[in-house]
Amino acid sequence: MSTARRLFTVDGEFRMHRAGYLQSPTLAFETWGELNAAKDNAVLIFSGLSPSAHVASSEGDPSPGWWQDMVGSGLPIDTDEYFVICVNSLGSCFGSTGPASIDPKTGDRYRLTFPVLTLEDVAESAKCVVDHLGIECLHTVVGCSMGGMSALALCVRHPHTVRRFVSISSSARALPFSIAVRSLQREMIRSDNKWKKGNYDPGDPPITGQRLARKLGMITYRSAEEWAQRFGRERATDPIRVDDQFAAEFSVESYLENHANKFSGAFDPNCYLYLSHASDLFDLAEYGGSLQSGFERLKLDRTLVIGVRTDILFPIVQQRELAEGIATVCTDTEFAELDCIRGHDSFLVDMDAFRPVICKFFESCC
Repeated sequence: MSTARRLFTVDGEFRMHRAGYLQSPTLAFETWGELNAAKDNAVLIFSGLSPSAHVASSEGDPSPGWWQDMVGSGLPIDTDEYFVICVNSLGSCFGSTGPASIDPKTGDRYRLTFPVLTLEDVAESAKCVVDHLGIECLHTVVGCSMGGMSALALCVRHPHTVRRFVSISSSARALPFSIAVRSLQREMIRSDNKWKKGNYDPGDPPITGQRLARKLGMITYRSAEEWAQRFGRERATDPIRVDDQFAAEFSVESYLENHANKFSGAFDPNCYLYLSHASDLFDLAEYGGSLQSGFERLKLDRTLVIGVRTDILFPIVQQRELAEGIATVCTDTEFAELDCIRGHDSFLVDMDAFRPVICKFFESCC
């Protein structure tokens, strides 16, 4: 039985990892499939930074999800076999409490009074939903991009709650390059005059800053190989160039502009800042002083780490590092290096490459 978005309110104070707390935060989640009598067939999915909990269509919400071709009846994460859960990240703007939500203590939006957010907080909030559903041990936790780090945080903080882990285009910590990119994206938003130190009018957000941040993001989400193959040096046909000689002249520029316009206004800027910063803060080495000490806290039966050769945001070297580290404590660890040209976003768009690997993993779990 699949459901539309459901809301769960945490009872009392939710203590944040760094400092502070949220009073009775709300968490939005969706589920697909049926939880069996033993409650041992639950698969928890952590999303990347910008998606909601709507992984796939459901009876309650038939609109396509962000991983529509991966989750469902007869698909790699088979909802005839598994009870699938996805929780909208704490700090996001799609139902879960975040900077755009109302602070019950003031009656106004949290904005920048929202406590420092970490991926540990994202993991713990998802654990609250899992506990609410009466599940003591998850069959598998799956995390994509930022979600892979959130999933790893859950695995290291609650090692006896997770049996299997699938990490997709993620890492044990952010590289300096990724931190630099996200730092510049945040500066673009904060430099927009309409941001007003986070106190912008929700009806008139810092769109220019968001557009620029999204364009930079798209450049890191895809690969130079794809740009060359897909666009080459084709010229754009936009009539705006009649009035502005510096407007988009090439097709790749028009592509970035279209994506930026779709994103801007659809995602709250303060929420973006918080989640972006949380991605930079996560470091498995904080659990004992080194990456190896962090890996040694894991109690996994089986792990699959998937990376893409052309990914520059979470490069393949990080996937090897993650797989090799987990393999020191989990002998049944598989590393899959996929030869996709669409870079970091390949897990969202290159289903022909990802489906067989994930399908094989889950089939062998039966």
